[in-house]
Amino acid sequence: MENKQKKFNSITRIISVFVLLLSIFSFNSAESYTTLFSEYKRTIKIETDYTLYEWWLLSWKTSEVVCQVYTEHESWPDNSEILYYCGSSIQKQWSDTKACEYEMNNTDPEECKGLYLHLAGITPMSRQVEVNLPTPEVYLSITGCNKEPGQSNCTSLPYLRFQAYEPLPNETIIQILGRVNDKGFSCPGGICDLPLTPTGTEGIKVEFWAESSYGDSSDYYTAQIRVIPWGDFANPDANSVDQPTYYVDVLSSQWLGEGRSTCSELWQSFLPIDGPPSWLRTPALAEELETDKEYYLLAGMLIKQGLVDAEDCLNGGLEENGAANVCGMEAAQPIVDEWQNQFNAEIIQVANETGIPAQLMKNIFSRESQFWPGIYEKVNEAGLGHLSEVGADAVLLWNPSFYTQFCPLILTEETCQRGFGNLDQDQQEMLRGALVQKVNAACPDCPVGIDLTQANFSISIFARSLLANCEQVRQIVYNNTGKQAGQVIKYEDLWKFALLNYTSGAGCLGNALQRTINNGNVLTWDNVSYNLEEGCRTGIDYVDEVSSMPVEEGINLEDLLVEPTPVVPIAPTPTPINVIYPTPTPYRTATPYP
Repeated sequence: MENKQKKFNSITRIISVFVLLLSIFSFNSAESYTTLFSEYKRTIKIETDYTLYEWWLLSWKTSEVVCQVYTEHESWPDNSEILYYCGSSIQKQWSDTKACEYEMNNTDPEECKGLYLHLAGITPMSRQVEVNLPTPEVYLSITGCNKEPGQSNCTSLPYLRFQAYEPLPNETIIQILGRVNDKGFSCPGGICDLPLTPTGTEGIKVEFWAESSYGDSSDYYTAQIRVIPWGDFANPDANSVDQPTYYVDVLSSQWLGEGRSTCSELWQSFLPIDGPPSWLRTPALAEELETDKEYYLLAGMLIKQGLVDAEDCLNGGLEENGAANVCGMEAAQPIVDEWQNQFNAEIIQVANETGIPAQLMKNIFSRESQFWPGIYEKVNEAGLGHLSEVGADAVLLWNPSFYTQFCPLILTEETCQRGFGNLDQDQQEMLRGALVQKVNAACPDCPVGIDLTQANFSISIFARSLLANCEQVRQIVYNNTGKQAGQVIKYEDLWKFALLNYTSGAGCLGNALQRTINNGNVLTWDNVSYNLEEGCRTGIDYVDEVSSMPVEEGINLEDLLVEPTPVVPIAPTPTPINVIYPTPTPYRTATPYP
């Protein structure tokens, strides 16, 4: 009887554990997934050899050891190392010590003042070094779209595909998990297709991550998804033979599909449904960027370089300020047309790489430099976009990925790891100056005084500077409103704010935003520009000129767009998973976007 009772108790415990496991994998409780794995540190320890150098600081007068310094390089310890081991007082004595000059048998070394260094020992050593291993990642794309050739819209409701990658050999992705409008979903393995339904113009929020057999998980990612039905077929009150059409937009750092716009992701701002205005577009072909404008400063530079013969014109075709006169402009127009369009292909390539609209870059180059990438007289700016040291400062501070690549070209890797904002003033100045020089394509020894390879390179640098301004605008809006920029400001107006930030500075934009909010007005370009301080108002003309290209008339959205009631996508049915996990520990706390 006692054995039966023990057997019954054992079965009861097994059932209890089984029920507990089922509750962990319950589909409706996505929050429970966050308890499966802890913030597991994916590292490995390796043995490495090094040499330890022991230095003594001794007194010339007494020959006593006043301090011991240890380094891992054979050169003398620097001031920072002596400060670390010996303190500021001894470091000052060492830095003030002058060379001790004496002749044998004539001068006693004890008469020398200060301290001297002596290499006391060299010891081979070994130690364990902790190396970070790559972590899993999850990417997004669209599948089942059935796009028509040359079109960006889907003819049927597509699926949102999550695809996870495990970089370590012999490890696999166990499952992909997430939430859609706070409803949980999970899929076994490394691929998960989530069916989409119309969402409404504001879109829906998706959170997702992946778990690995290594015992940890990927980072926690978010995305904003918008699915818009287009046309009469979506009207429930009328029958239509229209072909179904759906426009799908995804805002996420993990997006792999077409039409990626980095600033749009930063701002969490969807583009207009019928596409951006013409000044914010990137055409497919370089020919679509062609212009034939009259640029008098550019014509003057081409005349000076001997590319244009204007001898028959008054003063050789030039005004006193170096610009072409009317006659010089007429003589130079064919070369001016050719010159202003030679960068089109590179502009489009950079636009596709960075998400910065190609037409926007060309408009700015037109306004800033008239496509002469050298330095005009009395203008301390360089490149097609006329980058100044103030602009370089913004790039290095607000575009960390660019700073990480650029800084080691000028300073040591160890110094660069401190971050631009933590560098000494002279180091920051050195980086700013080097960056401005990098975009300066002036070349006295080149055939036309311009290094065209360097000019093309400057386009990429300039695009990164605009990305930095997008990031700065995002932060300024968040600081003033506590919300993501796309929640309170339209896409086109955000770009105008970025231009204002670029030409007038963050102080002008931040103060105008705060005044507009204090006045109870909506954050539009008209309202914010009205609230600019007097010294900042020159930025209005700049923004208006760059964005002055006529916007193509689009289809009337009110006639075609039927706003559906947002529907939560149906998550895939979870598949029971029989996996032996490592010892379960709490999963990292999911941190929301700022």
